[in-house]
Amino acid sequence: MKIFLFIFLLLLSSQAHAALNVFACEPEWAALVQQLAGDKADIYTATGALQDPHRVEARPSLIARARRANLVVCTGAELEVAWLPVVLRESGNSTVQPGGTGYFEAASAVRMLEVPTRLDRSEGDVHALGNPHIQTDPRNFLPIADALAQRLSRLDPANADEYRQRLANFTQQWRAAISKWEQQAAPLKGVTVVLQHKGFPYLSDWLGLKEVATLEPKPGMEPSAAYLTQVLGTLQQHPARLVLRAAYQDGRPSEWIAERAHIPAVIVPYTVGGTAQATDLFALFDDTIARLLAGLK
Repeated sequence: MKIFLFIFLLLLSSQAHAALNVFACEPEWAALVQQLAGDKADIYTATGALQDPHRVEARPSLIARARRANLVVCTGAELEVAWLPVVLRESGNSTVQPGGTGYFEAASAVRMLEVPTRLDRSEGDVHALGNPHIQTDPRNFLPIADALAQRLSRLDPANADEYRQRLANFTQQWRAAISKWEQQAAPLKGVTVVLQHKGFPYLSDWLGLKEVATLEPKPGMEPSAAYLTQVLGTLQQHPARLVLRAAYQDGRPSEWIAERAHIPAVIVPYTVGGTAQATDLFALFDDTIARLLAGLK
């Protein structure tokens, strides 16, 4: 009898703490769900911090995870267009298809930058809805968190009060952190930078960085030695103080430029886990600001 009672209580306890199964496309959204849902969500992250989110294989393991998901949280804006549609289609999970209650795109909650006025795929990896690398501006997390908390409450109304409270706590802490980061980053305003990939418009918009050159001849295209030499010539006319690359990118192009232009090469974590220091959302921007300021010295 005691055994049956124990099993019953165990089942009751597991039901009381039943988690939403969340499929997060990128580490930053997994980290945000963790902030908003805590132990109410069982979170799976589809890509790693040192993995290019544009180029992911639609593996059977991803399909299996999507099949079990209650909620898919991704950047959207075509960032995952090469792999996510296949994963969702093959999952057979009607809840998490685009347009469904279990599908959430972070980009839908923010103002997009670099929206092309003319779409020409010959220009490289151009995104029709704008630059998708929205996670490099912490201000974007405020509207995204608000929309995501509403979606969590809709999917799991029994825990809606907790989602709202966690959102309120996150918003208060996040606004305070943004104020701190902006004070720390004041010396970065107007600093000229070279980019390895056009992945920093939101960071530049937030901090007032001035982008003077990009090492990729077209978005997503690796630069040749001849093109890097051309960029070096541009920098003689328009000097830069830093060259930036995301942690997941091959560092050789930025190191080549840094050595010849005599400017520091700065690795930006880009997402949670991109560096050893970027362990969560708050640490992501702590480390980003610290690395940029260290580059100036």
